[in-house]
Amino acid sequence: MDALLKIVQTANSYLTDYILIFLLVGVGLFFTIRTKFVQVRCFGEGMKLVFGNISLKGGKQKSGLSSFQALATAIAAQVGTGNIVGACGAILVGGPGAIFWMWVIAFLGMATIYAEAVLAQKTRVVDADGNVQGGPVYYIKTAFKGGFGKFLSVFFAVATILALGFMGAMVQSNSIAGTAGTAIGMSSSLYWIIGLVVALLAGIVFLGGVNRLAAVTEKMVPVMALLYILGSLVVIFARIQHVPEAFGMIFKYAFAPKALIGGGIGYALKTAISQGAKRGLFSNEAGMGSTPHAHAQANVKDPHEQGVTAMIGVFIDTFIVLTMTALVVISTLYAGDGELGNAALYDAAKGGLLNPANWPKANLAQMAFGTVFGETFGNIFVAVCLFFFAFSTILSWNFFGKINVQYLFGKKAVLVYSIIAVGFVFLGSVFQDDLVWELTDFFNYLMVLPNVIALVALGKLVTGKRNQDL
Repeated sequence: MDALLKIVQTANSYLTDYILIFLLVGVGLFFTIRTKFVQVRCFGEGMKLVFGNISLKGGKQKSGLSSFQALATAIAAQVGTGNIVGACGAILVGGPGAIFWMWVIAFLGMATIYAEAVLAQKTRVVDADGNVQGGPVYYIKTAFKGGFGKFLSVFFAVATILALGFMGAMVQSNSIAGTAGTAIGMSSSLYWIIGLVVALLAGIVFLGGVNRLAAVTEKMVPVMALLYILGSLVVIFARIQHVPEAFGMIFKYAFAPKALIGGGIGYALKTAISQGAKRGLFSNEAGMGSTPHAHAQANVKDPHEQGVTAMIGVFIDTFIVLTMTALVVISTLYAGDGELGNAALYDAAKGGLLNPANWPKANLAQMAFGTVFGETFGNIFVAVCLFFFAFSTILSWNFFGKINVQYLFGKKAVLVYSIIAVGFVFLGSVFQDDLVWELTDFFNYLMVLPNVIALVALGKLVTGKRNQDL
């Protein structure tokens, strides 16, 4: 495992530092300009569509999902371990400034996800049984005809099955096991028990189809987000005197992270930006091609409606939920008398800064909440929130993988896929967490490549009128 970890880490470092950042920023800028800043112009419209149609009981649709059910499924995928564990990892390795770059990626990503949702709507199809089928594989084949389009769509489908259905499920269950085990004082050798419970619960929903998934996510997402936000606000208000300093550190260390994370100026800045980019991708998923599977299912009058609705998903994910995590962690552990301030990280015996990558990412949020709630309740609160976040992500990602399995192998393969996916949920609870994260990142990056190429190729289709497009 150690040898595999080093290989994957090396590949990921090249993909992140030299390809991913330019692709995400580039496609975000492309659609921001092409749509005339749709994330600003249509932000109010998106908020009205989302919160004007919010419902915890959207009902079974004849085919597809209601717009809110589709958004809830997308947010269930977005709001997961990336908002807690991913944010903590970005701060530990890239410093508080990594959060600034996650904000930048998210702002540009709102335009990207608008394009993804619109294209998913415009290229979706209805099969012989009346079921809606849509997602990147369909707009990739629209963008590129013939062999090249088929190759890219198959490449994307395989990467999605591995990244979301298998490796992604492992990340989520790994984080559930870690935080739950800490909360109840369980030995890591017994984490397989937690993994078994999560796998059984997931399997029940996996086998229930899209309507059972929608019924779960439309209820779970609003409740879990509200619970976490309220808990975060309690901590933030308790440390309110340090909140201005926390914001200051986010902006200061975005451009001058050397003093906090060590290394040369160029290395420190590259680390902060790359951590923001890759953890931003894992958190809001804009440009990755995952959430278009959900947005394709939405029953709306105009693709534009689902496009602006999708933007609000990124806004909620990053600018609200993830920012809450950042403020809690930075205001308690970095600002003021925080344990991870400069003095705490400086090791005089070694003559330099300690390696922040060795700190326990999965439990950092528990440490932060524990400073206000007390260690026991802080551990339990984060474990409960992370369970709902991660479990909802497992469900949505499995659904996205299922769409691609059906695209490649037909309906008969779906049951086999679901059984294998349950096995990966269980395995995630007992695997080394660094390897699980690195493997997930690697396959996520592979999803980005064909998805972004197709998005740019279909730029005119995004802003055109539907009856003139196809």
